[in-house]
Amino acid sequence: MWRISKLWLQGLGLEFWLPLPLVAVVFWLGCSFLAAQELSRPYSTENKLQSDTQLEARISVNVLLINATVNRTKRITQIEVETADPILKRLELELQTIEFNQIEATIAQELGLPRQDVRKLVRYEFAQ
Repeated sequence: MWRISKLWLQGLGLEFWLPLPLVAVVFWLGCSFLAAQELSRPYSTENKLQSDTQLEARISVNVLLINATVNRTKRITQIEVETADPILKRLELELQTIEFNQIEATIAQELGLPRQDVRKLVRYEFAQ
């Protein structure tokens, strides 16, 4: 009887297919165990991301003209910088001061230019 059923299983190929689900279940359980072990392990990072810092970018452009519109009633100065750069044509700033020395110093610092060059390029306009 055992011989007939063994020959019959071999003829159908079931001798290969019957243990296959058992192998699949063992493989699935083994992988699940390994993944759980790997994911529960603590990792220490050497480089930490800081989100409280601001990125400061410096660009060098050829400045053509600086227009500063001083509004004495609001005590602010709006600045437009025109450049020769084809990508960055205009740069706008707003300062909370109307003092000429502070305006020129801030523009020089923001653009990375000497203060004498800023003084030559800036044109002041007064608004109400």
